Amino acid sequence: MSDLRFQQPHGDAALEEWRYIHNMIIPTHVLSLDEVRERAGRNHLEVALLGDVPVGCSTVRPPTDDTATATVIARVLAAHRGRGFGEELYERGLARARELGAEVIETVVLSSNGDGLRFALKHGFVEIERYLLPGDTIPWIDLRLS
Repeated sequence: MSDLRFQQPHGDAALEEWRYIHNMIIPTHVLSLDEVRERAGRNHLEVALLGDVPVGCSTVRPPTDDTATATVIARVLAAHRGRGFGEELYERGLARARELGAEVIETVVLSSNGDGLRFALKHGFVEIERYLLPGDTIPWIDLRLS
């Protein structure tokens, strides 16, 4: 579809690319490099690059022992939206979740991210819950693939 390439972030430089994209799209939940390292140990993270330019990232939270539900999150920087990059990240994340045994797929979107919410709804997700985390003022939306 495009000249995107994908990499799992290993090492601080690649983890910083993932962190930068996450923090730009989720400014209400800024992560430190240590927090990203911890996430990389329990989740499948990827960075999408156009040439050497990071344009998006994804997270797949694998299903746990007590549930067959995985969470797939695709993020694309605003300047690179509308070009199919989110679609590629999402499809890769969905395939990875299914490889890990997921029977149910969910995602989570910050309610102020209209583009992300439209993307999720367009791809068959339905809202299941809105909530505020302690100290937050902008709700999160959990959605499930129907």
